[in-house]
Amino acid sequence: MLNKNILVTGLSGVVGSAVITHLKDKYHLTALNRGEIRGVPCHRADIANLEDIKPVFHGKDAVVHLAAFIGDTSWETTLGTNIIGTYNVFEAARQANVKRVIFASSGAVVHGYEKEQPIKAIVQGQYDEVSETWPLLTAESPVRPTTLYGASKVWGEALARYYSETHNLSCICLRFGRITLQDRPRTPRDFAVYCSLRDAAQMIDRCLSAPESIRFDIFYVASNNRWRFRDIEDASKTIGFSPQDSAETITRAS
Repeated sequence: MLNKNILVTGLSGVVGSAVITHLKDKYHLTALNRGEIRGVPCHRADIANLEDIKPVFHGKDAVVHLAAFIGDTSWETTLGTNIIGTYNVFEAARQANVKRVIFASSGAVVHGYEKEQPIKAIVQGQYDEVSETWPLLTAESPVRPTTLYGASKVWGEALARYYSETHNLSCICLRFGRITLQDRPRTPRDFAVYCSLRDAAQMIDRCLSAPESIRFDIFYVASNNRWRFRDIEDASKTIGFSPQDSAETITRAS
């Protein structure tokens, strides 16, 4: 899918900034956004309105769906953007015969595991209580959201599976770790779940150029952190994801 027409929802967000910085010269980007974005063609609309967003999907080879309300938001807010809006994006892509949708999911779908050892000790920075090795969470681990936001991302992953199974739409879900505009870990937990901006962009790039034979998959997205507890080896084997950063190297560089 190199040098193809890519629609990105929520391009004005943090992950969107990484897409612009690292991928703008590689793909023909169009934004679906509430506000204008300098240097990128933009269709301004609310993804909660299917009819308003449908026109911009025509002629696109892939969609990167980043738009979402993040955090422990109200049901009304979650419903409009994360539930209805996500459905609208998949449906508009289907109607426009888009080949692939890359859905920005989140590690929030498995946040509940952080209540249990050894992950609890890792996210609290109590490393002396952690053995030399520990089991990693994989895409096969049962989901355990602890917020409506996390539950809405589970819904998005289920939609992706539905559209891949029923409508033969290639769908890849990305469970992003902690990404910030400062591009560095800020809390003990970040040292486990940190994802640099360029590693986030690399993962999206890998998904855009992945073989069309990939009909559905879920990948965690994190940098190569010493205390990482989410699996990224599957993404490495399947699409060649190779993180360039780690929480430790970024911290030393600062």
